[in-house]
Amino acid sequence: MLYLVTMEVRIPPDADRQVVERLQAEERQRAQELQRTGEWRHLWRVVGRYANVSVFDVESHRRLHEILSTLPLGPYLDIDVTPLTTHPSALSAED
Repeated sequence: MLYLVTMEVRIPPDADRQVVERLQAEERQRAQELQRTGEWRHLWRVVGRYANVSVFDVESHRRLHEILSTLPLGPYLDIDVTPLTTHPSALSAED
């Protein structure tokens, strides 16, 4: 199943910078790992914001929830999820 996922990062100004830097490094590593497996299919930065738009390709709502729940920056993320399906006018369901 494909999901459009928008994540906005909201780190409080008084957060410990060392902790934030560690979490950012862990987040980068986890995102790259999930991209290599094909579950995190696309990842784009939203210009001018600390946010991204992503497409996940996972077998279930449960699996997507597992992934999103374990992201290192999770406590600082506002996440919006939209399940996707092929549009009847699309020429192809492929990328």
